[in-house]
Amino acid sequence: MIVSHRILVCDDDDAVRSSLGFLLSKAGYMPNFASNPDDIIRYVSEAPFDLILLDMNFSHSINGEEGIELLKKIKILKPGTPVILMTAWASVELAVRGIKLGASDFVTKPWNNIQLLKIIETSIALSSNSFIKDSSEGKKRDEISEFEAIVGNDPKLIEILDVIKRVASTHAPVLITGESGTGKELIASAIHQYSTRNTKPFIKVNLGGIPAGLFESEMFGYRKGAFTDAKSDHTGRFERANKGTIFLDEIGDLNFSSQVKLLRVLQDQTFERLGDPNSITVDVRILSATNHNLYAQVKKGSFREDLLYRINLIQIEVPPLRKRTGDIPLLASFFIEQASKSYSVPRKELSMEAQDWLSNQPWPGNVRELKNIMERTLLLAKGDEIKPDDILTALKPGQASATLSLSNGTLDEMEKQMIMNAIDECGGNLTRSSEKLGISRATLYRKMERHGIHYDRNE
Repeated sequence: MIVSHRILVCDDDDAVRSSLGFLLSKAGYMPNFASNPDDIIRYVSEAPFDLILLDMNFSHSINGEEGIELLKKIKILKPGTPVILMTAWASVELAVRGIKLGASDFVTKPWNNIQLLKIIETSIALSSNSFIKDSSEGKKRDEISEFEAIVGNDPKLIEILDVIKRVASTHAPVLITGESGTGKELIASAIHQYSTRNTKPFIKVNLGGIPAGLFESEMFGYRKGAFTDAKSDHTGRFERANKGTIFLDEIGDLNFSSQVKLLRVLQDQTFERLGDPNSITVDVRILSATNHNLYAQVKKGSFREDLLYRINLIQIEVPPLRKRTGDIPLLASFFIEQASKSYSVPRKELSMEAQDWLSNQPWPGNVRELKNIMERTLLLAKGDEIKPDDILTALKPGQASATLSLSNGTLDEMEKQMIMNAIDECGGNLTRSSEKLGISRATLYRKMERHGIHYDRNE
């Protein structure tokens, strides 16, 4: 049985109520109407609604404070009912205040019908499945078995996978945060893969890599002749992502002027190509990622607060590898298996000592660093089993001291053993030993002296 959701439209403008009533009815909703603050509070008190569309200004005031006060009262009466604020561009700052007070989202007048319906659908979906209140605590990985490319059993990861399942089918914009190398792009890809848009484009954009002067041409496209080097028409990233998903990586690196241009297209999904006065409207799901604290950037004035609230209806924070150490052996084995297939080399097993060693590292480069090191280790290790000294051998010169560390002198001990093994394997030939270790002969002599290694020099 199809359930028709009840929506209360709160606006003192007859034309707005009529227009929204027609749009909502055509979309299958049951619109109800209130034109003044007293009726709004009475209707909210007496009847259940699945969503409330609330104008910020009524006949008594034009500063938006009336809407803010109504929002506060609605959230007291019906805290679980999503409220979408309707505002003009001039009062977007006021709408952001409303978001902080519990509003689900805001739309600007005149609104884009398609965008408004998407916001309504998303707000109702997230509210009806108790997205925030229903914890994933206690769930096991086999209960969330769809995400084969995301490896791990850590409770924090299970919670993220559960959020992905809940949010994927909606149109909700998602902000993915976390340190570099934690796998934010993998999370974004999973959201797209399990959404209804999975047969449509998934367009990735590294905003940190686009110069400010090229932002509009790259994101919105241009017509032939729009500027000196525009030899032909160029389709921008947003247009290429139509009906699909656009992943805005490194959004925290976007300069302030480009943030303004991005905000408009996120607001109504409409833009113009350079050199073309005609507007283009697209239907795009927005996923963003950053390793910055955007709230801190808002306080500093380097990131727009209205843009922040536009991109993070849902926020997913990906934990660093050092906070999910139990997953390190699983990830290391997974990367070894992947590398053995990619490079057509025999698969090798991780020894227990190597697993323990890996689990005790700080991994400042997170999952990306672990992946790179395991690939190098597989290619360089000689035995059938990978041991700690094989991993140390695979590290690039200086990487052991720069990125990985061990307490109680263990690293020095392993380096000493690694040098002795190399010399033994090379029959005491120090030139070949230094080549095997990837260091100069002079560096090898210094290390031998520091570790107290004495060999008859066989050049």
